[in-house]
Amino acid sequence: MTMKTATLLAALFTDCALGRNGLLWASLLLGVAALCLAPVHPAALLLLVPALAVFALCLIDLIQTRHSLRRNFPASARFRWFFEWLRPFLRSYIVEGDLEGRPFSLDTRALVYARATGATDAHPFGTELDVYDGEYEWLAHSMVPNTHADAAMRVQVGSSQCTQPYSASRLNISAMSFGALSANAIEALNLGAKMGGFYHDTGEGGLSPYHLRHGGDIVWELGSGYFGCRTADGQFDPERFRDRASDERVKMTEIKLSQGAKPGHGGVLPGPKVSEEIAHIRGVPAGQDCLSPAAHSAFSTPRELLEFAARMRELSGGKPVGIKLCVGYPHELFAVTKAMLASGILLDFIVIDGAEGGTGAAPQELSDSLGTPLREGLILARNALVGAGLRGQVKLAASGKVASAAGIAMHAALGADWCNAARAFMFSLGCIQSMRCHTDTCPTGIATQSPARQRGLVVSEKAERVARFHKSTLNALHEIVVAAGLNSPDDFKPAHLRHRINVAQALQMDELYPFVAPGELIAGTDHPLLRRWWDEADPDSFRARLRH
Repeated sequence: MTMKTATLLAALFTDCALGRNGLLWASLLLGVAALCLAPVHPAALLLLVPALAVFALCLIDLIQTRHSLRRNFPASARFRWFFEWLRPFLRSYIVEGDLEGRPFSLDTRALVYARATGATDAHPFGTELDVYDGEYEWLAHSMVPNTHADAAMRVQVGSSQCTQPYSASRLNISAMSFGALSANAIEALNLGAKMGGFYHDTGEGGLSPYHLRHGGDIVWELGSGYFGCRTADGQFDPERFRDRASDERVKMTEIKLSQGAKPGHGGVLPGPKVSEEIAHIRGVPAGQDCLSPAAHSAFSTPRELLEFAARMRELSGGKPVGIKLCVGYPHELFAVTKAMLASGILLDFIVIDGAEGGTGAAPQELSDSLGTPLREGLILARNALVGAGLRGQVKLAASGKVASAAGIAMHAALGADWCNAARAFMFSLGCIQSMRCHTDTCPTGIATQSPARQRGLVVSEKAERVARFHKSTLNALHEIVVAAGLNSPDDFKPAHLRHRINVAQALQMDELYPFVAPGELIAGTDHPLLRRWWDEADPDSFRARLRH
């Protein structure tokens, strides 16, 4: 008897053999019973079909060598994968509480769905939040609400060096590329932006026809791959950029330095996925790996970054240009600020992407453990601009898990002029947080390139939901501004936002974080960390200056 035969017999007849091989013996007995009953009841032969199928599956599992669990528990081990597949749905619809879901709770998703569909967004019987919990925070309101507060609440974007300033909404669609999202999803988002009067960021995947088809305002984002305006070897092509950025639908351009979900990380779209359409949009060869490097090739220092931004502004005809980043080393952001002072070249806006942001796919370690959360990043950017005396010229936006008017108001209190949202607008399209963005099997047709799945997403109907969600959220923001007794979201200050420290203590944000006065960094701040980061910042290098 060979060793393989001996171990197979041991697997079949020893060590809880009946329990481990239950489906094998059951299928064998069912087959024998069917054959025995067939002379009396011919229909019993139908039982051979499931019996043989299960028996064959058991034999396959016993013989295969890849999965030890299947070798030891033939056929029955496959239930593990079935329940793993089913687990997210069971958790979301049966097990999970209203406030427990991640990354977005059921209550948050329900609020977006209600506003997108036009259903009531009122909540009965008081808040479900524990107002004495250490994570609770709230906005202060006034005894004298201001019913005359500005209802339009738009933001004028464009420094003194910009000849085509843009009037931005307080809430816009954050960067999501065609390829990560389906053509139908991109079209619905852009049509919704057109209907609602807000902008749609293209993401770094290029300016596709689906972004332009309905005429919604566009912010064209350029990542390190310069997709849509690149040379054959992947360098920035100014002529191609000028041709596309001059389109009247493109209102602003944005340099992506990093993003919250995967800061400091490039990407590869494998060659088989680079279709003729994607290749044409991105300006890359079809069927070949499409590389998005981790770093830009057009600049390598803060001053060069600003010179590149100034060139983009000139090529676009004077439209606003900004940068988007997830904050890493604080001195690097301060270095960009110093470079603006040293060179005289201004950015028109900065978008801070929080580490909690993200759509599509990203390495889990980077999503979980790299990058600064939005709140700290936003406060740092606010301090950099205010402390350098640039806040009036350079606008500041926040992006990362923004899904409600309260979130917009809270970020405004920390320095944001407006907010961008990605996943909230995906919810408005009908996203159910199935967590399949990276598999191309999105059940709602949003994060997939499958024509069969995209068919479920009807552009005209979903665009109305996108516009309705935006309008309802801004109406709620106006109500918050009125309740606070203010004229606009610009009037929110750190003192308006309170955060609970423990069950018996809550502090204002300016008691928890430093908020510098105008020009304080230049004059010399008393805050040791801010002073250290400012001293480390070098306008001609992203590396920290040595401290003596």
